[in-house]
Amino acid sequence: METNPQTWLLLLFSLPAKNASQRVDVWRRLKRYGAISLRGSGYLLPKTQLNEERFQWIATEIRKHKGEGSVLEVLRVNNLHSADLIREFNDARMEEYEPLANELQKLLQSGSRSWGLVSRLRRRYQEIASRDFFHAPLGQRVEQLLFKLDSPESGLRSKVAARGKEYSGKSWVTRPRPGIDRVSSAWLIRRFIDPKAIFLFAKDEEAFADAIPFDMFTGNGFSHRGDDCTFETLMKEFGLRDKKVSRMAQAVHDADLADEKFGRAEALGIDQVLIGWANQGIRDDQILQRGMELIEGLYQAL
Repeated sequence: METNPQTWLLLLFSLPAKNASQRVDVWRRLKRYGAISLRGSGYLLPKTQLNEERFQWIATEIRKHKGEGSVLEVLRVNNLHSADLIREFNDARMEEYEPLANELQKLLQSGSRSWGLVSRLRRRYQEIASRDFFHAPLGQRVEQLLFKLDSPESGLRSKVAARGKEYSGKSWVTRPRPGIDRVSSAWLIRRFIDPKAIFLFAKDEEAFADAIPFDMFTGNGFSHRGDDCTFETLMKEFGLRDKKVSRMAQAVHDADLADEKFGRAEALGIDQVLIGWANQGIRDDQILQRGMELIEGLYQAL
């Protein structure tokens, strides 16, 4: 008897022979979702709320096209144990990761830094990782290669030592109507630099002479530097090495500067929400507090 078996979702369906285009569409969606074929017996995914919704929507679409579609919850498929099925999922992901790993390795060896290419490769990794349900070993290798592209050797990280003690219990001032960079920077300050930080808003930083400016147009304090947004500046100035913070810095950069440098879309929706709240006339401090909660949620999700 298998202990703690994985629960699976099994999609069984049939479509009229004349619906060739619909069949191709279903196959593409199943491939994008990471489902594996059970040799004519249907398609399998591990049970999660998202996977169940995806299978149910596919089954609904199939029935709209005069086909038959059913979603079953199963613990065992024929004589295959969970470990056997997990191995099949990991093998499928390894086949996708391998050419990506090879491309990244060649890029590192060449010493070139084509950010357009790096962005495309990172998007490919994110797409594969979204269906890597059981953490195929090569996925970690690909992540490490991407991380090396942002290593000190590539000039993308600051070597400035952390100076947290100098900035404990301070007031920090930024511009009104905070957007993605300012909200994310405030989150970074309070979570990693100054847990007791007090945030103030002013068009002119001189309104609060004792406060530390961030993301002000004057460039004083902590702001955009070169190609970096304020979040990136803070991360480098204080020597933060948290991998999830590094990913968030890339996402905030792409949302704030809209240059698609890193190919990350995680913060784009949050940016639009912040704009919507500002248009509603919500107070600056409320936008900041709500936005920081969204950023914390993103951090936990990465």
